[in-house]
Amino acid sequence: MSATAPSQAARLTPVLILYGRAWCHLCEDMLAALTPLAAEYGAHIEVIDVDADPELEARYNELVPVLVYEGLELCHYRLDVARVRAALEPRPSAQSEQHHRAAAESDEKRTSE
Repeated sequence: MSATAPSQAARLTPVLILYGRAWCHLCEDMLAALTPLAAEYGAHIEVIDVDADPELEARYNELVPVLVYEGLELCHYRLDVARVRAALEPRPSAQSEQHHRAAAESDEKRTSE
């Protein structure tokens, strides 16, 4: 195994960022509901206490818990399971999409002949 393999694996691991507070029961509820979902997709959950950073506190104050993935807010207050699943679903690569399009076009030509 090469020395770069762990860093490549780390980049491939989805990271969900949960902004919350230590004393927030909704934050605890979201984390509890999110944990098995994240495990299903091999995702890592990073919990950040907004009270530890004045900028985060100002930004998310009354919205916590807030779940963010790749810079996109997926939900706040309550876990939106469908939205999280959609965000974590593997996306086909451009090459894979081209292959599927070409196969579909080929199938269409055969059925029309």
